[in-house]
Amino acid sequence: MPNNDIHLPEMLPILSRGKHRNPRKGACFMELASYLAGERWSDHPACTHPLVARVARLVNDHTSDAGRQRLAVLIPSVIGLTSDDPRVDARIALRCATAVLPVADAERQRVLAVSVLACERMLAELDGRPVDTVSDVSRAALARTPRATKWAHSFAGATRTSPKTFRRHGAPSIVGYAIQGIAQGCVPDPDGVLHDLLVAAIGECRLSSQAGIPAPALRGNHLALCDPGRHAVQPAARLAGAVTVRRRSRRP
Repeated sequence: MPNNDIHLPEMLPILSRGKHRNPRKGACFMELASYLAGERWSDHPACTHPLVARVARLVNDHTSDAGRQRLAVLIPSVIGLTSDDPRVDARIALRCATAVLPVADAERQRVLAVSVLACERMLAELDGRPVDTVSDVSRAALARTPRATKWAHSFAGATRTSPKTFRRHGAPSIVGYAIQGIAQGCVPDPDGVLHDLLVAAIGECRLSSQAGIPAPALRGNHLALCDPGRHAVQPAARLAGAVTVRRRSRRP
């Protein structure tokens, strides 16, 4: 259960990019969380869901120095925030992919469209629904990128991966690719988008541990698309490998 009664004491290190040996050298988001939780100094503390912690580390490192200090008030909300529900990983990855898909460059859109389909298939399997069902949020994001969506359907084909493999490899890869897209894309307010993704990841995990608490919604961002990039076969293939995407062999 997340401990929302924890408050940031005075004279703590200022949040900065990267890993730090000790508080005297500075602190990233998750290192400060480990300190406040009373754990050994680490950016991978046991007090936080691994994928939430990955989002926090990436957001911390890709946010500007000025915008990073705004993240500090979120640190108490990740302490004690854990879940064994595999849906949490799929939902967090899906949040990141659908948020970035419409504003990414053409090359990255293709990979993110594959990511959306992979997340939706995993959630459908975990929920016992038909694997071709898609949520309204995903449908809207895919509709804004019809070319990337068409390519993703033809590339991915019929897919299957285990929840364990998805949690270990697929979801972290999707999150990393999406957040990198914000940092490298034509986004007017990248700090704001990154902040919202972290809030959303925290909310998704909280939904699993505290029933009835709605996940915070991402802000609506009207962003211009970047110029089309290179072909996305190799990045999509790497992602497909991470989530064990395989075409079904056709019988003769």
